[in-house]
Amino acid sequence: MKWRSLAILLFAEVAGMSLWFITAAVLPDLIGETALSPVRQAALSSGVQAGFVIGALVSAVLGLSDRFDPRRVFAIAATGAGLANGALLFVDVGGDLAIAARVATGALLAGVYPVGMKIAVGWGQKDRGLLVSLLVGALTLGSALPHLMSWSGGADWRLTMGIGSAVAISGGFLCLTVGLGPYHGRAARFEVRAIWQAWTNRRVRLAYAGYLGHMWELYAMWAWIGVATAVSYGATMARADAIGLAKLTAFTAIAAGGLSSILAGFAADRIGKAEVAIAAMVVSGASAILAAITFGGPAWLTFAVVVVWGSAIVPDSAQFSALVADASPPEIAGSLMTFQTALGFLLTFGTVQVTPVLA
Repeated sequence: MKWRSLAILLFAEVAGMSLWFITAAVLPDLIGETALSPVRQAALSSGVQAGFVIGALVSAVLGLSDRFDPRRVFAIAATGAGLANGALLFVDVGGDLAIAARVATGALLAGVYPVGMKIAVGWGQKDRGLLVSLLVGALTLGSALPHLMSWSGGADWRLTMGIGSAVAISGGFLCLTVGLGPYHGRAARFEVRAIWQAWTNRRVRLAYAGYLGHMWELYAMWAWIGVATAVSYGATMARADAIGLAKLTAFTAIAAGGLSSILAGFAADRIGKAEVAIAAMVVSGASAILAAITFGGPAWLTFAVVVVWGSAIVPDSAQFSALVADASPPEIAGSLMTFQTALGFLLTFGTVQVTPVLA
């Protein structure tokens, strides 16, 4: 029952989170069709970050994943996100309505990722590092999926959008068949101590701090790696070829992070969650520096460096979340992890928005 439920949950998570970077995946094609300013380009991605923060904070304050059946919360949120994303097919993608749709998508995805994490950690205690790593791996693969859709679908960004919405809605219905684990905690009402412990509990506070450092880097990389590699490859090949290779690079790099996250989960439950997180951050930081040094150089070298970077940039996320779960009372673990995620994405709103402007 445990692994069947987790397998279904992982598929549902991949499906729902495929909407996050769907505009980033088709951005090179959108730029070729629509005159989007750098600020508008960024807003299509950072709008999701902003919406997610709003949704996660509301969820944390109301204790949605603790007070209600998380499977229904997940299903409603994923379905709503799919519909909000589908609205992009009917509005001007460079206009305010498109950005509003992305904000709505992000707010609804706050009922997918943190809630899925709550369901996952209810299935274990000693293997919690692995369980959260599996979920982060699913999130990562979901984030990579639109790049694969865009690469296989060519320049038709509308097809990618439509498929993404359908996949997300399907994931919502799929989650309704997931079972809840024996360690699932449910609170009758939200307690202020769920947020207060983020500061007063030293172990939770340190895990929050590490998570914020991780998020500073992660989403700026995920949002812009496709565009950045397209520009880099464009120095040595034709534009169409550069865009195609950049889509494949983005998918490979982000998906590699999902695999490494799962492997790191096995290691974390044996050698320690904090140790795995530290190692991942060291490799990730070094790879970021190398990516800048090799920019515009041989395509194979850029590809290799970016894939290593993508592999190292993800695994620490699961460990910081698992550390929070380990240090929290079961009945408020969901609220604490949701609040942690909200703070992290509040930080990423700035990094995603300013990256293209600075570049």
